[in-house]
Amino acid sequence: MLARLKVGRAYLEIVRSPNYFPLWFGQLVSNFGDTLNYIALVVLIFRVAGQGVAVSGLVAFEVLPYILLGPIAGVILDRFSRKTVLVLADLIRAVLVTTLIFANQLWQIYLITTLLTCASVFFGPALNAAIPAIVPRSALLAANSVAWSTGRLVQIIAAATVGGLVSWAGTGWAFGFNAASFIVSALLIALAVKIPAHAGQVAATAKRGLKGFWNDTQAGFRYARRDFFVSRILVVQALASLAVGGTSALLVVLNEKHLKQPPAGFAALIGAIGFGALLGPLFLGYFTQNYRNIALVFMPYVIRGVGDVLIAVFTPLPVALVLMFIYGLNTSTGMVVYNSLMQSEIADEVRGRVFTLFDVVWNVMKLLSLGIAGVLADQFGVNVVYYLGGSLLLFAGLIGLRFFKDYQFKPPEISPVSQ
Repeated sequence: MLARLKVGRAYLEIVRSPNYFPLWFGQLVSNFGDTLNYIALVVLIFRVAGQGVAVSGLVAFEVLPYILLGPIAGVILDRFSRKTVLVLADLIRAVLVTTLIFANQLWQIYLITTLLTCASVFFGPALNAAIPAIVPRSALLAANSVAWSTGRLVQIIAAATVGGLVSWAGTGWAFGFNAASFIVSALLIALAVKIPAHAGQVAATAKRGLKGFWNDTQAGFRYARRDFFVSRILVVQALASLAVGGTSALLVVLNEKHLKQPPAGFAALIGAIGFGALLGPLFLGYFTQNYRNIALVFMPYVIRGVGDVLIAVFTPLPVALVLMFIYGLNTSTGMVVYNSLMQSEIADEVRGRVFTLFDVVWNVMKLLSLGIAGVLADQFGVNVVYYLGGSLLLFAGLIGLRFFKDYQFKPPEISPVSQ
């Protein structure tokens, strides 16, 4: 009972924070709009193209911007006001989503989606880099847990309550709602959130121009290569992305070919994942508020890896649902702890570059995983993808535990990185 009270108090305090609340609430509204936007986008593409394969083309157009723009975005986030970047990214996305209302050709939809993702390349890392500047380090776990759990909750509500209206009432209203949600987020950040200047932004010795950008990019790579925490966790994340890129994308195929379930079975699997993802951070907070434990990042990899192998072995739907619930539970728990550690362990002046570097590596390995998984599924069956993907994720988790066996967390004050 005492543990529950402590967790509830920590979550309530972070939500009531006058600096965190508007950021959190704005992202809740935006997450609701994003869910409607995704459903409407899939419906629109299918209506325009008449082929389900056209929907899969979204993956490439949503991944490539992270790979191509990541290094540039990282330097910008470490040079300029992260608050300004967040507001501009939201406003640009609001305009772009509005144009989807009038899109009636596949190339237009793909182009707008690509530009939307380009703006998100800046927004996501800027948000992660800014959170440690507006909440105490001791509250990072609560802040990330609240954001993750409530974000999953509004996604479930949006999909369950109004997602079906897209097919009945058309896609335009959903795109309009998402555009409005971006404007709400931008206004809340601009008017109510105070994000202090960070070291990289105000450095008097910061160079400008193309040469300065190149120097800053190199400095970010040097930091990632030399820092023990970043260099090791980057390797583990690359292996994890290679492991889960294919298994995540082919869950619908596993449902049909291996579990022998209709589309409703796939929806149930997704629901189980979502339910687990919702509860994961809450369970984590119940048992501990000390996120500075590397096992909380990598044991979920081990457990999910075992689960991916098991779901390729067993066929009863109830077993698959339990495994998917554990999948969501572990993924959300690991992500919350991972974000908290990244925010606390990485020097502020290079945080933007490091976060975008991780985005680049994750998405490169994801594309590679999708390609390999497609070939393996065609040649040997989808079960093989899950055997190999689960085993690789298990290996990644064990490697992470080995890398950080004796790791000592950094003190609160981190010395500036050399530019």
